[in-house]
Amino acid sequence: MHHSFHQRVAATIKQIPRGRVATYGQIAAMAGNPLGAREVVRVLHSSSDKYELPWHRVINRLGRISLGRNQGYEKQKTLLKREGVVFGLMDIIDLDRFMWRPEIRD
Repeated sequence: MHHSFHQRVAATIKQIPRGRVATYGQIAAMAGNPLGAREVVRVLHSSSDKYELPWHRVINRLGRISLGRNQGYEKQKTLLKREGVVFGLMDIIDLDRFMWRPEIRD
């Protein structure tokens, strides 16, 4: 069965485990379009509630939350901290430590 990129993105986001993060570009590549990071943003925006996606586990490639202050930033940070994700200087998450790598089992 052929799934749309949108569906593959949603399915991939659902797999991110607690205490791990993934980047928009990483999700796009895993869903079949390495250049689809903006589309991942759209899927998160339109479908997080509908599909109960763990939207808070998706961050940018710099290890930072992309949402603005008072636009979800604080909620996302709180949810990640609750799962054990540590924020460093300037609220940067250590991707070497917290990036989800499905090919590597912890």
